[in-house]
Amino acid sequence: MAAAVANIASQRKRIVRAAREHDENRRQVSAVKTHFHRLESAVAEGDASAIDAEHRELVSRIDRAARTGALHRNTAARKKARAARVLAGAS
Repeated sequence: MAAAVANIASQRKRIVRAAREHDENRRQVSAVKTHFHRLESAVAEGDASAIDAEHRELVSRIDRAARTGALHRNTAARKKARAARVLAGAS
């Protein structure tokens, strides 16, 4: 069964726009995950300056993703709380 193709020009444009927005949202969520893994690695190594830098960058990424709608605000809060727990475990 083939995918339905829109016949209306505005709907074709909407499909393209939705795909572009989906890709951008996935990029932002992936960046949050990447920075969380970096924070965990920095904590494992014990480098205080790297831990601080990675935590600040992670919180910034989470806030940006929540502001643009890639993450729900409650999800963002949960991820920031989890990052704070990881940070607290480092000290």
